[in-house]
Amino acid sequence: MSKEEFRNEKLYQTTMYLARKMLEEGIISEEEYRQIDTIFLEKYKPVFGTLFSDISLTSGS
Repeated sequence: MSKEEFRNEKLYQTTMYLARKMLEEGIISEEEYRQIDTIFLEKYKPVFGTLFSDISLTSGS
């Protein structure tokens, strides 16, 4: 993994962690969470993030 890929992965994971917290606290809806995920998947193109992007909502995390 290159430094750029690692940086993008960190940024994506951090962003989505914050989005999940906002979802859990009722600040955003599931639809808004999915929109955020779509935007940041496109922006950061994470290597591992795509593996987890659908899991977080379906697992009840």
